[in-house]
Amino acid sequence: SFLLQQTQGTIFPAPNFNPIMDAQLLGGALQGISCEKDVLIDILTQRCNSQRLMIAEAYRDMYGRDLGPDLKENLSHHFKEVMVGLMYPPASYDAHELWHALKGVDTEERCLIDILASRSNMEIFQMKEAYLMQYNTDLQQDIDSETSGHFRDTLMNLAQGTRMEGYADPSTAAQDAMILWEACQQKTGEHKNMLQMILCNRSYQQLWMVFQEFQNISGQDIVDAINECYDGYFQELLVAIVLCIRDKPSYFAYRLYNAIHDFGFHNKTVIRILIARSEIDLINIRQRYKERYGKSLFHDIKHFASGHYESALLAICAGDAEDY
Repeated sequence: SFLLQQTQGTIFPAPNFNPIMDAQLLGGALQGISCEKDVLIDILTQRCNSQRLMIAEAYRDMYGRDLGPDLKENLSHHFKEVMVGLMYPPASYDAHELWHALKGVDTEERCLIDILASRSNMEIFQMKEAYLMQYNTDLQQDIDSETSGHFRDTLMNLAQGTRMEGYADPSTAAQDAMILWEACQQKTGEHKNMLQMILCNRSYQQLWMVFQEFQNISGQDIVDAINECYDGYFQELLVAIVLCIRDKPSYFAYRLYNAIHDFGFHNKTVIRILIARSEIDLINIRQRYKERYGKSLFHDIKHFASGHYESALLAICAGDAEDY
């Protein structure tokens, strides 16, 4: 059955919030002879995003400068990326990450996959608006020019943000499953196109049923079938879509584990997921991580990161006593 589970972030609005006092403390911390990084962590990781934006406004009124650039100037390396990342509104942060993934020296396909496979229509709409405002260019145009093949077609489809919502029709689920199954057998361009059309446009509820039917028809899990039949980033993207439909927190737990263990702590990925999911489902991601990998996310971050960078990540991750 399709269960909409309660999701929970690790960062909440701070009670007794006083943006002017926070701005003052941040100003003092940044102006000191040596930057007081602990103060920055204590304030910025313990306020929700909308509160941080209010602090930034108070900071500008008070000092006539912008908090984001001041953080950039005073901090360095990955610690800087975390603190500056916290200052973006969610849609702007997604836009920022996509822009760098598309326009960097090498296209970062996995970043494109992480974001576009997991965001709702509304989130995609808002990130496209933010992208246009921040970079004066169209997200879909950039995807079109920086990626290729069926991988590109699938990203373009996701970037439309036109997935059906809430709708489910049992009578067509078996039909869709047959098309998916054929697409895994035939592998022609036309079949690849049908495959991505179904995965990008059907509602989560509908696809939940389609995957059940697929299992019935083929005796195989859809993820295993895709992995067997396709390769490259096209395959990774299709699998990401399926995993996000099944259980988004599990998908992100898996991506974090990969980033930490298979890519020698791929900092960008860890930072992006922690920040982007901090007010959505990071508690759930932590639970899945612990269940699946035995060690807590808190433990693994502690093991691989250090210094103020570690402190900032752990503050966002938060953690219960049993995680330490």
